[in-house]
This record gives sequence, C-alpha cells and structure tokens, in this order.
Amino acid sequence: MGYLVLVLFVVILILLASCIKIVPQAYAYVVERLGAYQGTWSVGLHIKLPLLDKVAKKINLKEQVVDFAPQPVITKDNVTMRIDTVVFFQITDPKMFAYGVENPIMAIENLTATTLRNIIGDLELDQTLTSRETINTKMRASLDEATDPWGIKVNRVELKNIIPPAEIQNAMERQMKAERERREAVTRAEGEKKASVTVAEGKKAAAILEAEAEKQSAILRAEAQKEKMIREAEGEAEAILKVQQATADGIRMIREAGADESVLRIKSLEAFEKAADGKATKIIIPSEIQGLAGLAASVKELVSDK
Repeated sequence: MGYLVLVLFVVILILLASCIKIVPQAYAYVVERLGAYQGTWSVGLHIKLPLLDKVAKKINLKEQVVDFAPQPVITKDNVTMRIDTVVFFQITDPKMFAYGVENPIMAIENLTATTLRNIIGDLELDQTLTSRETINTKMRASLDEATDPWGIKVNRVELKNIIPPAEIQNAMERQMKAERERREAVTRAEGEKKASVTVAEGKKAAAILEAEAEKQSAILRAEAQKEKMIREAEGEAEAILKVQQATADGIRMIREAGADESVLRIKSLEAFEKAADGKATKIIIPSEIQGLAGLAASVKELVSDK
C-alpha cells in the first residue's frame, strides 16, 4: 500500500512539473486546450492544465533568413536564366503563423518563385542585370503583402545570383573584353596626345627662351659696341684737342720768338695736316688758320718764282 502511494506521488509530481513551462527570450508558445486555440505565451513562467492544455507550436520570433535554390525564369526577350533569392522575414503574429498556412517556409518559397517570374517577365535581359535594386524592392513589397495573413513580415529580399545561359555569358565576356580594349586604346591615345602637347609646349618654351636670350645678347652687344665707339670717339677727340693745343702752343711760341705771318701760317698748315692724318672724320679749324687758302696761294707763287 505504501509503495502505491509513493508511485502515485511521483507520478503526480512529474505531471505537475510537466505543466510548468518557461518561455525563453525571442520565443512564443501557442497553447491549445482540448484541440482549440487557448492563447499565446510570451517570455516568462507559465502553468498549463494537465491533460487539457498542450503547447501546439513553439514560434521563433527572431529574424530568419531563407536561401532558396535557383529558379528558372524567362525575360521579356525570351532569355532563360536561373536566379536564386535570399528572403529575410520575421514572425509577428504567432497565432496566424501557426494556423494560417500548413508549411510557411514552403509557401514563401513558392510565392517567391512566382513573384520573381512575374517581375522578370516584364524586363529584358539587360534590365534584369542592371536593376537588382528595383527587383528587390518589388519582390519585398509583393511578398510582404502576400504573407501578412500568415503573421509573417518580409523585411528584405535579395537576388543572390543571376545566372544567364552559357552562350549569353560568353557573349557578355566578349563584349566586356572589347569594351576594356576600347578603353585601353582611348587611354593610350589620350596619353600620347598629352605627351605630344607637352613636348610641343616644351619646344615652344625653349624657342621663346632662346629668342629672348638672343635678343638680350644682341642688346648687350649693341650697347657694348656703342660704348666702345663712344670711347674711341672720345679718345680721338681728346687726341685732336691735344694736338690742336700743342699746335696752338707752338704757334704762340713762334710768334713770341718774332716770326713773321707767313711762317706762322705754314706751321699751322703742317699742324692741320698732322691732325687730319686720314683718321679723323671731323676737323675743327682754329680761327688762327682760317686764311689757309690765301697762304696756300702765296706758297704756290713762291714755288713758281723759284
């Protein structure tokens, strides 16, 4: 009898322990009573009625990521390609998630495939390859609206890979190679053009500097020649003045010695001849010998008489 009581006590204790439930963070439990929805337990300690209540579904409230396999789609210009998508979703209503659809993940996958086919069917190949952001936005809006009755919120949809047919890939690679070669040729031509312009500008600058240097050199040579000519003219003028001064002094001494006028004129003529000597371009004739013409005539008469 005592053994039965002990066993019964243990069973009751286990049953009571099984009725105590602790819901962890970021989870929710959907509870049913006699097969009908009873409530949703949030984070914390909960006690259910034994044999009547049961946890029908444990719901993860974290944001979840599902990577779906590539789906075949056909573009507007009849190009078949394969696209795989990544869907980020979060459960916002545990009750609707538990009772809204039989298999939510499979439902999201099929819905993603059909939505993707509808969107890609309105785009051509080039638009599909260059409009990822537009496709992502349209798919997110469409999926979020469709999954709202299931208690699911679609936060983001991303096209992971766009895989066109092999011949399209080869054509794209050839096109990219041709474009790279064209850019390389343009860049090389621009570099050669800039180099030619730089060389031409350098030659132009060198020619200008050379002409300027030649101009300055010519100016300096002209100034030096001018100064030389001035110095030579000054020297010749000074020499003439000295000769004239010496002649004047000699004539004055002869006059002081009592020589007649004819001798004075002859000495002046000799001095005039020495002063000219074929080098001077301008001769200053003193007033004392201005009557040389008459003196020359007198000398000529004396020579004729002899």
